Amino acid sequence: MKQEIIIAGFGGQGVLSMGKILAYAALMDNLEVTWMPSYGPEQRGGTANVTVVLSDQPISSPIVDTFDVAVILNQQSLDKFEHAVRPGGILIFDPYGIHRMPQRTDIRIIPVKAMDTTIEMGNAKSYNMILLGALIKAAPSVSVDDVLKGLKKVLPERHHHLLPANEKALLRGMELVD
Repeated sequence: MKQEIIIAGFGGQGVLSMGKILAYAALMDNLEVTWMPSYGPEQRGGTANVTVVLSDQPISSPIVDTFDVAVILNQQSLDKFEHAVRPGGILIFDPYGIHRMPQRTDIRIIPVKAMDTTIEMGNAKSYNMILLGALIKAAPSVSVDDVLKGLKKVLPERHHHLLPANEKALLRGMELVD
């Protein structure tokens, strides 16, 4: 098993955190992992993406040009990475703020109304966890339990009181995928 994933959006949307949580979850499941972030000098509002490779075999390189799964959070990232999803792959995206929908017919396209769900849940910080839930439902490579352990590892201890809300958002994101 080998899964190459790109998560892309704006800084401040939790892109890098999603990748880090996924990487920790895979480590807890005894998988080989690479986590390679890429972002501009801006902390919030600039573009950000992270490539995560999960495998049951050693990973030869973290550099990936095409992906099995793309999680896209803004139009710029859709424009840049839609073509990089392998035929038969999966593109998960939040249609909020997207003015040109994905055009590919050789991949599975999964719209996830994460922003709308975030508003509905009344928790603006749950956005990335909703999308992470959609990812692990659409392309299961790690368990929900390991994702929650990964979240606990990534989240500073002073924020552990947020774990139940994040778990709720993760599970809600899973429900949004058919």
